[in-house]
Amino acid sequence: MTKESSLLHVDNLHVTVDDKPILNGLTLTVEAGTVHAIMGPNGSGKSTLSFVIMGHPKYTVTQGRILYKGEDLLALAPEERAQRGIFLAFQYPTAIPGVTIANFLRAALRGVRGKDVPVKEFRETVKTHLKALGIPESFMNRYVNDGFSGGEKKRLEILQMAVLGPSLAVLDETDSGLDIDALKTVAAGISALRNPQRGMLLITHYQRLLNYIKPDVVHVLVGGRIAKTGGPDLALELESKGYQGFKPATEPGDPAELGGRGSPIAAGGGTVRK
Repeated sequence: MTKESSLLHVDNLHVTVDDKPILNGLTLTVEAGTVHAIMGPNGSGKSTLSFVIMGHPKYTVTQGRILYKGEDLLALAPEERAQRGIFLAFQYPTAIPGVTIANFLRAALRGVRGKDVPVKEFRETVKTHLKALGIPESFMNRYVNDGFSGGEKKRLEILQMAVLGPSLAVLDETDSGLDIDALKTVAAGISALRNPQRGMLLITHYQRLLNYIKPDVVHVLVGGRIAKTGGPDLALELESKGYQGFKPATEPGDPAELGGRGSPIAAGGGTVRK
């Protein structure tokens, strides 16, 4: 299989926000059935990559390309990317008071499939995933992220991924704000969703998530580009030595990582263009 026909191929990607460069020639390839961890310090461009993959209109691609199953991803609107099987789990999920999780998930599934979902089929699908993830059925009657703990918010993100069944899942710092018990629960849910047809990008600062989800590949992202790629042992090296040895002389900032996360990107309906 060539890189161009891989599940995801990011080639020499350059991205700016308000004319400020964030990604500076990032290249990586994700095959179906593999889990890639992207690790890096604050301001390295990790969240920028996730938002560009999903099509956030704030980010401008000035050079490079992203291919998804051989298709030009940058030519697609965010909702088209979701319909083709791309999912983004936010670091800071947004609360939607007054909208139950059941209604939210059914609407999301309808949007991805492009057609209505019979109530019986939806209930059976959700019930199966709730059981697999150890989530009580009463969870479905609560309002989306309203008054949720950090662990509950992340479990809902994983439930969304299970119900929507994406080919590519991008998880933006899913371990952020979780205590050790919540981390183990969320990690178990993610691991249960690994399969030969699905690729995953795990974005994280710390190695602790990777104690419970063993990645196939680890990338170190510094200064807007991949500084090093290796196996799971690379994460252990970072844990003991830190990022200092990978840092360039200067680093661009990453507004996405410094604030303003968690806004649902589909609402904008825009397309990131070259």
